Amino acid sequence: MSSDEILPLVDEQLSVRKRRVETGRVRIKTVVDEHQEWIQEALEREEISVERVEVDRVVEARPVVRQEGDVLIIPVVEEVMVVEKRLLLKEEIHVRTQRHVEQVQEPVTLKSTRAVIERE
Repeated sequence: MSSDEILPLVDEQLSVRKRRVETGRVRIKTVVDEHQEWIQEALEREEISVERVEVDRVVEARPVVRQEGDVLIIPVVEEVMVVEKRLLLKEEIHVRTQRHVEQVQEPVTLKSTRAVIERE
């Protein structure tokens, strides 16, 4: 071989492609089965009774909500105007009576009638 000879080289390339191929079909169907079961459960219920208790008492401070046994007591308060009538002694007037005796001299004219009896 001489140095001027050309040697052909081969280069292989790979090309990969995908395609869908139908191999079969599937049908899906749903079926609902029904059956009954009996259940038992305890259900609770609370009943509340409300009673209004009239108190009508003057208090110095707002009472708090309190629990007495199974009774919840909720105080209901109301502010009321209190008008009070009182006697207020403003002043006293002191009146004194004094007796004075004085001697007075004044001329006075006095008249008098007299009866004269004459005998005949």
